[in-house]
Amino acid sequence: MTSDGDLLQNSDERPMTPLVFIHGGGLDSRCWDRLLPHLAGPALAVDLPGRGEHPAPLHSVRLADCATAVVDDIDAAGFAEVVLVGHSLAGCSMPAMVDLLGHRVHHAVFVACTVPENGCSAFDTLEPDIQSRIREAPESFDPRPMEPALAKIVLGNDLDEEQLSWCVERLVPEAPHLTTDPVDLSPLRATIPRTWVRTLQDIIVSPEKQLRFAHNVGNCPVIDLDAGHMCMISRPEALGAMLNDLVTSR
Repeated sequence: MTSDGDLLQNSDERPMTPLVFIHGGGLDSRCWDRLLPHLAGPALAVDLPGRGEHPAPLHSVRLADCATAVVDDIDAAGFAEVVLVGHSLAGCSMPAMVDLLGHRVHHAVFVACTVPENGCSAFDTLEPDIQSRIREAPESFDPRPMEPALAKIVLGNDLDEEQLSWCVERLVPEAPHLTTDPVDLSPLRATIPRTWVRTLQDIIVSPEKQLRFAHNVGNCPVIDLDAGHMCMISRPEALGAMLNDLVTSR
C-alpha cells in the first residue's frame, strides 16, 4: 500500500492508453470535468444510461445496459484499448464492461468503489438500518437527486463551499436497479492489472469498507489518497497524477 506522495512520475515517451471514466451513482460524466485538465493523455468521460448523452427511463436501466453503452462510446471514440476508471457505484457495472471489452482493457482502476461479493448487490452492502429505511419507501418512488443537506454530509466533508455547490449542481436521479441488481464478478478473474484508489476521508464508503471491496476485486493493489468521496473535485491534481503514473508505468 502506498500514499499519494509516494508515486513516482514516469518520463517515458510511450503513447498513453486512453482513460475512460465511469461516474458513480447520482452523478453523470460532468463530475470528472475538474480532473480532465490534469491528465497527460487522451480521456473520455461517459454518461451511463438515464442521464446526459444517454437519456432512458431510469426504472428500465440495468447493469448490462451500462456496459453496452460504455462499450458503444469507446467504439465511437475509436479506442482500440482503454484503462477503465470507475468511481463509487461504477464498481458494480465495471465487471460487465470488462467482460464485453475483454483484452481491450489494459487496466481497471476502482476509485472509492462499491464492489459487493459475487451475486450480491450494492444494496446488500448498506447498513441494516439504511436498508430498512429504503424498503419503507413506496414502490412508485420517483428517483430524484440527493438532497443538498445530505450531500454536504456524505459527499462534501472535504469540499469547500464553491466545490460543494459545483458538486450539488451536478447531482442527478439514479436508476434504482443499479443498486439492487446482483453483480457478477466472474469477469474479474481475467488477468488484467487492477488498482484501488482508497479515499481516506470518505464518509459514504469508509476506508475500512473499501479494503473489503478491494478484496472482492481480487489481486488489487491499494493506493491511499487523503481525500473524501468526491476526490475528483477536492483533489483533482493528486488523482490525475496517480492516473498518469498508472498509465505510463504499465
